[in-house]
Amino acid sequence: MLPAPGAVSLACAAMGWSQSDVQVITLHGRPLESLNRYLAPGVRIVALTHDGETPAQVANLLQQQGYGASRLTVLEHLGGPLQRRIDGVACNWNHPRAADLNTLSLELIADSTARPLTRLAGLPDDAFVHDGQLTKRAVRAVTLSSLAPLPGQTLWDLGAGAGSIAIEWMRAHESCLAVAVERDAQRAERIERNARNLGVPRLNIHMGDSLEALDLLSGMPDAIFVGGGVSAPGLLQAAWRRLRPGGRLVANAVTALSAAALEQFQQDYDGELIILAVQNKVSKVSLFEDKAPITHYIGTKPLENNT
Repeated sequence: MLPAPGAVSLACAAMGWSQSDVQVITLHGRPLESLNRYLAPGVRIVALTHDGETPAQVANLLQQQGYGASRLTVLEHLGGPLQRRIDGVACNWNHPRAADLNTLSLELIADSTARPLTRLAGLPDDAFVHDGQLTKRAVRAVTLSSLAPLPGQTLWDLGAGAGSIAIEWMRAHESCLAVAVERDAQRAERIERNARNLGVPRLNIHMGDSLEALDLLSGMPDAIFVGGGVSAPGLLQAAWRRLRPGGRLVANAVTALSAAALEQFQQDYDGELIILAVQNKVSKVSLFEDKAPITHYIGTKPLENNT
């Protein structure tokens, strides 16, 4: 094979952009909502598209997300004799279907309805659709810090609720993967909606009981989070067995029963226990409102121990 410039380098050259300052994504064979994780004012994106319909679909998504003023450039047949450039703005994109061989360049401009979201841990609680079964923002930020996502790693989120932990794990890096285990069908549907809205539609959702899932899921995850059912007999021990050596197990407990389960587990398997106490001031004249303390466990499975 002979070296040759690719679509990304050709697109950056055509736009006059430095390739190191551009976010490259692929929408070829992937859900369009993958774009949502990258939406922020001023971001420049080169997107490898699926076909000639992709530019119009992207324009529509940007308009819905409050980025209607964003500039779109379709680059057809880059590097060939049929090369053509089409420029426009998302909010009034009315160009005909592009050639199937096209690369899309985006310069994101937010309007007053846009809601840029950080890719760091601790999204606002109302970024998720939920029924109250949600790891709240402050505790979630600590939990993600303890889980410590690294590129290419996989998380199993047991008792996922709204899926916030698994979703923020995947938002940490493009190559991070997660499985959200949830036995309630309505909550599983909310997890799917949240994953799409927050740009990680490839989140794997496993419907079922957490303990049963530990027998059914394949592979050895790099991290496991137990957010629900901590006191279920054998759950923590089964999660520890499935964890790869060197992997992290993190669990949160609210009730006295689940806190006692974590204390016993920590005595048997070592690790660290932390009490997290959060106080919210609900109005200018009120005192701070005490929330139930969270018992937070962090354990790293020894490299030499596969049990």
